[in-house]
Amino acid sequence: MKTDDLVAMLATGVTAVPRRAAHRRIGLALLAGVPLSLAILFTGYGLRDDLGQVISLPMFWAKLLFPLCIAVSAFVTVERLARPGVEVRRAWMGLVAPVLVVWAMAVAAWFTAPMEDRIPALLGQSWRTCALSIGLMALPVFVTALLALRGLAPTRPALAGAAAGALAGGVGAAIYALYCIELAAPFLAVWYVIGMMVPVLAGAMLGRWLLRW
Repeated sequence: MKTDDLVAMLATGVTAVPRRAAHRRIGLALLAGVPLSLAILFTGYGLRDDLGQVISLPMFWAKLLFPLCIAVSAFVTVERLARPGVEVRRAWMGLVAPVLVVWAMAVAAWFTAPMEDRIPALLGQSWRTCALSIGLMALPVFVTALLALRGLAPTRPALAGAAAGALAGGVGAAIYALYCIELAAPFLAVWYVIGMMVPVLAGAMLGRWLLRW
């Protein structure tokens, strides 16, 4: 939309968009995307066989809550970026803080582990497929979040697209955690972060084009 068109539209007395319209629209995007991501999990992967046992382990919950915290902060960030003139404020800190915590855990685990255990902790058994699987499970939420943003009014399209990617990546990684057998902090700090960064970068690039007025 060009500036002259916007001014003309405002001058004709267009009614204001409800305050929580962005919140509802992005929430509906999640309601549409998450079941599709779960369908990918159950049809292509399944739950890990020992899920009933590992849910008692602190590292399992760390692996699950790490991306969920990113997804929650990304939801707030997307909702703010979807509205013109609304500041993101400290919402970005919620995206960065979980990563920093996991990196700190990884550094501590790396330097306290015996030398021969360090590389196995970093690579695990699934380093070749982890990031790709997270990206695959993030895809439905990524698409629905971008579609939701197209119906709103982000003035910073690249940032809005990146935030939508962070939302999708956090959801995708949390869902993948129900299948993934890895629990080592170095593995999470590298491959989960890479998996979540893929939709972030894709969102930043696509947002410049898809979310432009």
